[in-house]
Amino acid sequence: MEDRAGRVNAAAQPPPMSRTEHPSADIDPDPAAPLSPDMRVVLMGMMGTGKTTVGRLLATRLGIPYLDNDDAVRAMSGREPAEIRDTDGEAALHQLESAALDWALDGPPPMIVGAAGGIVADPRASRILRKGTTVVWLRATPETLRERIGTGEGRRVEATDLDWISRRATRRAPAYGALADLVIDVDARTPDEIVDAIDAAIMVPADAP
Repeated sequence: MEDRAGRVNAAAQPPPMSRTEHPSADIDPDPAAPLSPDMRVVLMGMMGTGKTTVGRLLATRLGIPYLDNDDAVRAMSGREPAEIRDTDGEAALHQLESAALDWALDGPPPMIVGAAGGIVADPRASRILRKGTTVVWLRATPETLRERIGTGEGRRVEATDLDWISRRATRRAPAYGALADLVIDVDARTPDEIVDAIDAAIMVPADAP
């Protein structure tokens, strides 16, 4: 965390998690799944793109673990992401989201990880997301995002404001594009169709050595 002068408050940093506590340590990948044993797939994009839904479906299909960035933040801090943002500020939340993603990617592969939408706001994102990962940008128009967010229950107040969504999506798009290995436009696709597209892109060909 940072104090008002922008200095990191070491006492507020979350305690490190041991490798044996990592969720992926208790899951044996499906040996029949034709994917690299070292694969780490990171789903990235704005809220409303369906990262959690798609991540869980893809993980189930491949028989590998799915880790959600928000769940990792809760485990590391004992607090809700929204409460951290409202109490400590958005910069503090982004810092903890980056730490949680870093921890998640340190677990044994293969795995699917859903990254927080704001991860690209942290300058460390590029380093973290180059840990042998395949980064998938789930891209959607502001109108699609607004429709999927619905009433915005459980989300920040601005989440239902189309202008706010559009400004934020436009600001983040260059960073998402620079980090992405694969871009999937989700507007006209169902979750299963999105999983099909990712699956086809990451699978190792049957005749590969």
